[in-house]
Amino acid sequence: MFFWNPIYFVFALPALLLGLWAQFKVQSSFSKYSRVRSTVGMSGAEIARRMLDMSGLYNVKVEMVQGFLSDHYDPRSRTLRLSPDVYRGNSLAAAGVAAHEAGHALQHQDAYLPMQIRSAIVPTVQFGSWLGPIIFMIGLFINEQLAWIGLILFAATAVFAIITLPVEFNASSRAKAFLADSGMIYQHEMGGVRSVLDAAALTYVAAAVQAVSTILYYLFLLTGRSRE
Repeated sequence: MFFWNPIYFVFALPALLLGLWAQFKVQSSFSKYSRVRSTVGMSGAEIARRMLDMSGLYNVKVEMVQGFLSDHYDPRSRTLRLSPDVYRGNSLAAAGVAAHEAGHALQHQDAYLPMQIRSAIVPTVQFGSWLGPIIFMIGLFINEQLAWIGLILFAATAVFAIITLPVEFNASSRAKAFLADSGMIYQHEMGGVRSVLDAAALTYVAAAVQAVSTILYYLFLLTGRSRE
């Protein structure tokens, strides 16, 4: 299989190392600051509820969902779901993650364009992420045009990963501003919040780098075959 081509690791290894580093950073930062109680002592659920209410989003529900860092906002049901450590926790880590997810609800309210684009391409990404590589592999050995179709389909995953970056960065910016301006987190505590959110942002950067590096490898294989 072409994935065992040694050149593959030239493209994949940097992205893999960055991804591992990002996972280490987010887990270590969350673990460190989940043990640091905020001065105000509000739980993640309370902070999220306060942030939503102050923005007029009374109809957005806040629920607990099982899992570690499984926190997310569901725009379809207008529900903010927080993992147990965040929902019940009164730590700096819980405050940052809860406010970040509430930031996505605010983006939804504001019709934030990158978020709208990301939501619109989800079906294409789900289709292209698994079918694209299959079509590409078949086309690589049978028909070059078919390989290009597979590459284009899979490219949707890279577009998704790239458009995710402003969505996540903006949600974190909203979270930091709210926590600092509302007084729920004191200024001397904001370093812990920033550490957690910046580490989480790095995971999205790593995902984008990985998606782009895979596309570049596919292009390398395809253009190399064209020269044969």
